[in-house]
Amino acid sequence: MLKKILTNLAILTICLGKTVMIKMETDLGPIQIELFPDKAPITVSNFLQYIDETRYGDLHFYRVVHMGNQPDNEVKIEVIQGGLGFDKHLMELPPIAHETTDKSGIKHEDGSISMARLEPGTASSEIFICINDQPELDFGGKRNPDGQGFAAFGKVVSGMDIVRQIQMMLSKEQMLVKSVNIKSIKRIIKNNELK
Repeated sequence: MLKKILTNLAILTICLGKTVMIKMETDLGPIQIELFPDKAPITVSNFLQYIDETRYGDLHFYRVVHMGNQPDNEVKIEVIQGGLGFDKHLMELPPIAHETTDKSGIKHEDGSISMARLEPGTASSEIFICINDQPELDFGGKRNPDGQGFAAFGKVVSGMDIVRQIQMMLSKEQMLVKSVNIKSIKRIIKNNELK
């Protein structure tokens, strides 16, 4: 019953074009994220499906990219990446259509949350959060050779100190030596956490 209510709420929220607030409780503290379903409806709907159907039980941050650990990249970025991991996961949903930043208007600025992908249309469960502005991840940017950029769909509104702390944790070739677990991720409605 709760699942049906949450699904209907997700559809209603997207139809009304309102933002959705998410609280992610990490091993290091909380990160609160505002999602923009009016600008990136496909991507937000996908992310909410992972949350509402409790598909993110194994959600964790595992990769960090900073100026000192990408020697082979001509175009450098700063992000932390997480999700269900690189290997195929039982809770993974099918890939979604790629919503480019030129269509959504959501740029890869400090705190933006976006979908990790290989080719356009391959994003599913993996996400990343930008540290500082990352225009090379937008449509037309040079980080990805196809020029399509990545699909940003929200922004961190509190907890960037946690994001920066994760980025500076001990890593080997961009992979965290010890991943950061997300203990819970859920919607926040009218300042009350919905469980």
